[in-house]
Order: sequence, then structure tokens, then C-alpha cells
Amino acid sequence: MKLTLYFREYCSLCHQMLAELKPWQDRHGFELEVLDVDADPVLEARFNELVPVLMDGEQEICHWHLDIPALAAHLGEIG
Repeated sequence: MKLTLYFREYCSLCHQMLAELKPWQDRHGFELEVLDVDADPVLEARFNELVPVLMDGEQEICHWHLDIPALAAHLGEIG
């Protein structure tokens, strides 16, 4: 499984979500692609003030803060 974190380098929420994802990544072994929305005008237009946004393909898992129940359900831990 490959998840994508849409991110801004200067965004403290982005760095917080990235750090909070690390133990989940260690436990579940998913690949995590981190994309800086400011490096791509299309991504910036799409996500702008929503970052950080955690996605699996086109499916949004959460934005702004890591939604633990949503991530756990997505990874098959609950539900």
C-alpha cells in the first residue's frame, strides 16, 4: 500500500502529521510518499489550505490532523 502526504515544508501541522505517521508506517509497512504542494501549481490549487492531507490514491483519509480512527479503519485495524 502506498499513501501520499500532501505537505508544505513550513507547515507545523504537516511535520506533526508526518511524525505521527511513522509508527503506523513501521507497524503496517505502507510506503509513504511526501509531496510538497508548493512545488506543483496543480497540487497547490487542489489542496492549498487543506494541507496536510493524507491520501490513498484519490481517497482522502484525513486532513489538518491525523485522524487515528480513520487511519486505523483504512488500514484494517478496526471495522
